Amino acid sequence: MTAAKPTQAKQQSSNSSSIFPYIVIPVCFIVAVLLFKYVFGDPKHFVDGDNTKDPLPGDYFGTVYKGGWVVPVLQTLFLTVVVFVIERFITLSKASGAGNVDGFVRNIKGFLDRGDIAAAISACDKQKGSVANVVRAGLEKYGEMEKLTGMEKDQKVLAIQKEVEEATTLELPMLEKNLNILATIASIATLLGLFGTVLGMIRAFAALATAGAPDSTALATGISEALINTALGIGTSAVAIIFYNFFTSRIDAMTYRIDEAGYSLTQTFASRNH
Repeated sequence: MTAAKPTQAKQQSSNSSSIFPYIVIPVCFIVAVLLFKYVFGDPKHFVDGDNTKDPLPGDYFGTVYKGGWVVPVLQTLFLTVVVFVIERFITLSKASGAGNVDGFVRNIKGFLDRGDIAAAISACDKQKGSVANVVRAGLEKYGEMEKLTGMEKDQKVLAIQKEVEEATTLELPMLEKNLNILATIASIATLLGLFGTVLGMIRAFAALATAGAPDSTALATGISEALINTALGIGTSAVAIIFYNFFTSRIDAMTYRIDEAGYSLTQTFASRNH
């Protein structure tokens, strides 16, 4: 019964984190629309206090507003990136545990060399986090295999290795969750920004053609408004890529520590039990 509790807790945590994106993205969209309409579209940023006219010279809020309907979509993507970056920071900090992971793994190796399984399990309880959870599962199996008779040593080593692998399989999805959202935004934000720019350029040249005589000022204003979308798209994509790679490297480092601790478990058991 005690072994089922962590699994049930992980399932509940997984269910709640699966719902999280479906709540965050609509909320970010609502916030982006409100910002676009009431902050960037505030009449004080435009000539004669009318947001259907040109923005005031040097007023970037008004210029952003003139970027069109693509702007709030890009703002939604940017806000979503910010929310998931914060969420991943919190999750990975908890997964790392209370202390330094490298120091924890070294301590576990020391306890294993002395054959002090109880102290190693106690260290896992103090450390907490994903690495400690996996190591603890392996240590418990290690203790079971030491007491078990009637089984070959190689089978016992495989049983410990399998336990570590299963525990790792349970922990990794939590570490990698929502990274696909950052990867998707990194891919589409630039394209969406270019799409908004193309629409803006079409509007600018269409207005220029309708006006008849070329107006360099109107053309420059239209182009600057169109390029706002590209700037937002590239900026959002760059932030998403940077943090996606950062989180991926942290997860790889944690996975390496888990593999290192699991290898130490199996090798120590193989060397101490003949």
